[in-house]
Amino acid sequence: MKKKTWISSTLLALVLVTAGCSSTSGSSTDGSSSPAASAASGSSDIKKIIVGTGTGFPKVAFLDESGKLTGYDVELVREIDKRLPEYEFELQTMDFSNLLLSLETKKIDFVAHEMEKNPEREQKYLFNKEPYAHWRNKIVVAKDNNAIQSLDDLAGKKVLTSATSAQAQILENYNKEHDKKIEIVYQSGTANDVVTQITSGRVDATLAADFTLSLIDPQSKLKTTGDSLSEADILFVFRKGDADSQKLADAIDGAIKAIKEDGTLSRLSKEWLGDDFTQDSTK
Repeated sequence: MKKKTWISSTLLALVLVTAGCSSTSGSSTDGSSSPAASAASGSSDIKKIIVGTGTGFPKVAFLDESGKLTGYDVELVREIDKRLPEYEFELQTMDFSNLLLSLETKKIDFVAHEMEKNPEREQKYLFNKEPYAHWRNKIVVAKDNNAIQSLDDLAGKKVLTSATSAQAQILENYNKEHDKKIEIVYQSGTANDVVTQITSGRVDATLAADFTLSLIDPQSKLKTTGDSLSEADILFVFRKGDADSQKLADAIDGAIKAIKEDGTLSRLSKEWLGDDFTQDSTK
């Protein structure tokens, strides 16, 4: 009988965020608190893998109305788990800002949270090779704002972002290279007010992947503006220089290829993200 994917989540702060609740740590539903590095299933033939994700990313990793963890990344992990009988995946939720640290400290074995591959992250982490999404980052402003078209237009203005995100990296890199800085406002992992902050003028803009605007702004009070700031493949993140992590990443690549070939990946993207964001349209 095929193993089940177990879900673990410590909901210490019952604060509704963009699409659910988030916490700074996770715990196993079976009461186990052992780190991922020592986690083992009941069978010596099946290796338990702790997968880090969040609960505050609408349609990607969030809690639905019944409190179930679901979304594009979550359901993809469950699908991969079905296809890798040698592994048993356990989903563990935490704040986005804690995911990479938890990976480094071996509390989790890989991260599933629409993680963009960029040079800064590649220096520290291992990525699998087979992308499961592709996105383009753009500036997001209020619908009536026609003054902002580029990062230069954001100099001296307040821009909302999440710490450790790929969008934060774009802003931080800009400030390193320019005398007139963008005022970066780092958002709490429990915030749920991106639209309000921008439309009220508390901040001037945010950066977001192309598919996320309709998810965070269903009433269409915001818009994207200007050219794409970057585009990247979306992959899972593993520990670098770790033989077991490389073996796991290779196995996951094989599963993703099969999921692409039979149309499951495209179906999941359309179901959760509203369109097929699994291919780089420039290739």
